Amino acid sequence: MKDIFTERFNEALKMTKNSQVQIAESANVSKQCISDYKSGKAFPSIQTLRLLCKSLDVSADFLLGLDDI
Repeated sequence: MKDIFTERFNEALKMTKNSQVQIAESANVSKQCISDYKSGKAFPSIQTLRLLCKSLDVSADFLLGLDDI
């Protein structure tokens, strides 16, 4: 079973118009990091989470499962 961040991150990726490469670049992480976040192998730091939220146009509360979009 995937954790809530992994589920919500994958959901946000499906909703965005940005490519995973664009998201990785704007969050200043590698494409491998995005892949690891998608699979639940890794989780972003607070600073990276903030950048991911801006890139994906979602709130941190959404990605963390504290709120629905």
